[in-house]
Amino acid sequence: MANNEVLYAVDGHVATITLNRPERLNAITRTMLDTLGERLLQANQDPQVRAIVLTGAGKAFCVGLDIQDALSGDSIGSEKSNNNVHVNLDLRIAPPTVLHNLDKPCICLLNGSAAGYGMDLALGCDMRIMSHEAKLSPAFVKRGVVPESGGTWYLPRMLGWSKAAQVIFTGKNLDLQQSLELGLADYGFSNEEEKVQAMSVVDDICANAPLAVQSAKRLMRMGLSERFDDHVHHVFLQFVQLARTQDFQEGMRSFLEKRPARFTGQ
Repeated sequence: MANNEVLYAVDGHVATITLNRPERLNAITRTMLDTLGERLLQANQDPQVRAIVLTGAGKAFCVGLDIQDALSGDSIGSEKSNNNVHVNLDLRIAPPTVLHNLDKPCICLLNGSAAGYGMDLALGCDMRIMSHEAKLSPAFVKRGVVPESGGTWYLPRMLGWSKAAQVIFTGKNLDLQQSLELGLADYGFSNEEEKVQAMSVVDDICANAPLAVQSAKRLMRMGLSERFDDHVHHVFLQFVQLARTQDFQEGMRSFLEKRPARFTGQ
């Protein structure tokens, strides 16, 4: 039977992945984790897709791992789960790892609040577009755990040590304005018109040469752990490959002809 807890749709060059347990505020189950990882990889491997939008159905983006499962001892990391041989503990295909290694840009549309694991998922995306009704809730220490799915890696890099410490150690909710000021949200919206305007950044991304965008993202990721001299060497190798593509020729030609480029991803 098909799993409808994670929806997948492609419209033009955009793949939209929707967490679909609105009655549970999109709390994550083990099945959802597996399916989400698969859908992210599917979008990354589809040559038609140039950008990925990750969102949630209903009033919330994702309130984290399902607490009811945790209390029943059937959640990820529980004793019951660890003794169950069918549980996949390969973190290489877990959504946070897959998100980090995607070549294609991933934009998180926070239709509602993101808490715990949901906040880590949002941070793993390249950009965040956030409703004025949404909140980022880093309530890990309030539940006796740590940001287990990327938050301790992302936040110090995004905010600096001191502000990351404040966010993680206090566990206080962050509204849209606070998220914008910290740089955890890139765009906000309070109505449908503002949402459409904010989401136009996805169209802007898709209008550019997809191979160049993907190469730029790979290089940015590599640059997080490389010395400058090593990094510019990798940049040059990527540049040489891109200069041999049809999209490079189209980009130069459209500039000279003063018209919009028509990129094909070749």
